[in-house]
Amino acid sequence: MRAPARFRPLPEWYAGADNSKRSFMQNGTRLAAVDLGSNSFRLEIVRLDHGHFERTEYLKEPIRQGAGMDADRNLSPQAMQRGWECLARFGERLSGFDSHQVRAVATQTLREARNRDAFLERANQILGFPIDVISGREEARLIYLGVVKMLPRAAERRLVVDIGGRSTELIVGKGSKPLRMESYRVGSIAWSTRYFPAGQFSKQAFRAAEVAAKAVLDEALDTYGEGKWDAAYGSAGTVGAVGDILVAAGAPEGVVTQQGLDWLMARLLEAQSADRLRLPGMKEDRRNIIAGGVAILRAIFDLLRIDHMTTANGGLRHGLLGDMLGPAASHYDVRTASVQRLMTKFDVDPAHAARVEQVATRLFGQLMEHATGLARDEHDRNMRKLRWSAQLHEIGAHISHSDYHKHGAYILDNADATGFALNELHRLSLLVLGHRGKLRKLAAYFDDAILVQQLLALRLAIILCHARREPDITGLVLSPDPSLDRGFVLSSRAGWSEAYPQSAHLLREEVLAWQKTSWSLARVER
Repeated sequence: MRAPARFRPLPEWYAGADNSKRSFMQNGTRLAAVDLGSNSFRLEIVRLDHGHFERTEYLKEPIRQGAGMDADRNLSPQAMQRGWECLARFGERLSGFDSHQVRAVATQTLREARNRDAFLERANQILGFPIDVISGREEARLIYLGVVKMLPRAAERRLVVDIGGRSTELIVGKGSKPLRMESYRVGSIAWSTRYFPAGQFSKQAFRAAEVAAKAVLDEALDTYGEGKWDAAYGSAGTVGAVGDILVAAGAPEGVVTQQGLDWLMARLLEAQSADRLRLPGMKEDRRNIIAGGVAILRAIFDLLRIDHMTTANGGLRHGLLGDMLGPAASHYDVRTASVQRLMTKFDVDPAHAARVEQVATRLFGQLMEHATGLARDEHDRNMRKLRWSAQLHEIGAHISHSDYHKHGAYILDNADATGFALNELHRLSLLVLGHRGKLRKLAAYFDDAILVQQLLALRLAIILCHARREPDITGLVLSPDPSLDRGFVLSSRAGWSEAYPQSAHLLREEVLAWQKTSWSLARVER
């Protein structure tokens, strides 16, 4: 059985401590953020200098992956190939980085793509680091963190706008804390393709594009309208491109105004098409998508009564870098808070959740004592995911008692939990779905040895805590079966089964359940 590089787990694992390496980053540490956007893929490498980032390398490639999605929301082979080739170049630059020094995320295009798993399976291998597909609200949170990190401290309420290729994020926050954040399915690539086909510009097309954008963004009025913020900032993407064009035309640097947007739209109408468009300050990769972006930005200015917007230097990748600095500012604390909110919202019994968590992490830690092959921080991540799944295993009980594991899995697969990537939530949903009932529903995942071990530890913990009180697990040890590649042994002290006959009966049933899978579980008393 394959497992991580051998080391002795810290005792704190059993108490639920977070031993992330991110807490101990020193000056001079290199960090890297990879942003797989709908229009461009970006790589930023920085060196840490007293809590600040010193950029050492920045790469941006206009992959236009968002334009390579068909009507059935499948990425074309060409779009996937462009992405893989770019990630191969990024991967070469990241040679020598440890896993805790790199964070890679994908946004709206891969949130939508039905065949994203086919792209990501190869993309992860090529890049050499896992790529997280993040939710729209998580993208918004990271954008806000990245923007404010590059701004001076102020008490003002900040509205941050980021118009990407297939989504637009709106955030209102104060200081370093985002207060309201949302992602809307309106973006420069999507709008340019839909309302400016073949790159043709007309007043009617702009009018239709702005009306459609307002229809999508109309619900933002209550949260982001007049009086809800003091200053507006635009991050990257369209706002940055518009700002560059206006500066090249003689406008003040660092600001986009309504007057500037009117001037720019007039220039687009004069050109009549993207092919004939020639504007100083406009990058070539923006030519075919500038019209859709301008229409959306004009709609936002009008809808939210914005007079002028400051262009911000920070963005998503800076939020990713900030998240890696440590638990005090990281998505690890945010995810813990998200788990607590879900527990509260769905009225989870915290005492029982804590019991199951303690037993499950103890059993999983025993298995990890025999593990070889993965880095320490990988162990920590696996332990955290098990801990969260134990805390959330009963969230579906608020809906149905008999099928609460199914409802819990559905909630996690569809939750907008701040700090979590979509693939992380899916892994938690698998553990919650599999924590009771037949195991065959997860048979497709049984080649993932870590998931199997997490699932076994969780199921055993729930059995041992069946009476909803502290179980007697003295002398109970879970270990790999030395005679089998895919086997486990649960051993207990002599007389344990007689002392706890109901628990022993449930464990015998569990042994039979695993016999119907490609894995096995044996019970012995010593």
